[in-house]
Amino acid sequence: MRVRLRFSKLGRIRWTSHRDVARLWERALRRARLPVAYSAGFSPHPLLSFGLALPTGCESTAEYFDVSLAQPLDPTEVVDRLGPMLAPGTAILAAAALPDGAASLQEEVTSCTWQIDVPAVTPAVLSEVSAQLLEADTLPVRRARKGRMEVDDLRPSLRALSVRAGHDGPGSVLDCELGTRPRGVRPVELEQVLGFALGPARRTCQWIEREGSRWEPLTPDAAIAAGVVARA
Repeated sequence: MRVRLRFSKLGRIRWTSHRDVARLWERALRRARLPVAYSAGFSPHPLLSFGLALPTGCESTAEYFDVSLAQPLDPTEVVDRLGPMLAPGTAILAAAALPDGAASLQEEVTSCTWQIDVPAVTPAVLSEVSAQLLEADTLPVRRARKGRMEVDDLRPSLRALSVRAGHDGPGSVLDCELGTRPRGVRPVELEQVLGFALGPARRTCQWIEREGSRWEPLTPDAAIAAGVVARA
């Protein structure tokens, strides 16, 4: 049985790397004494599959991983047993059993929605620059790949940009949708083409797109969120 979980990564834990977050979940699963399935061979490891890596320093309310269980359990029981074992800044937002043959998150997710603070730029200025980016034919950026710097075109992965007033002061908030194929775009690379220093970034959605329709791997579960609040 495979269970998919959606979780948040907020606050200081955003500085934890993708690999270390995976270790935190492995430890939480052991402490919750869930019947996690293990691989065969000389060095067995828990059968976990994580979604797209979140850049270190970014927050998220839309992270995912799949866990294989050696025996069936109701996803609600998985949440109840696992939730109290989580590190501060991490909470489960949804859980569901996966059908047989379900594709991996790495294969299915085609874009991500981000909310990025731009503290030193007014909405009017940021809106003008955003419109210029969307009208551009190419947006070259420098990326490190296998130890060397290369130039890629960001434009095919820049799907949408919208601007609104910041929460405090004269700054702005940039809502954007960035594609994941052929390669995912990080906020730091968007900063290159914007020409402005960006503040904190938060991933708010991951999208699966197929045959003109799109959906999230799991939407937040109100009942689970209420339980998280009650435990806090």
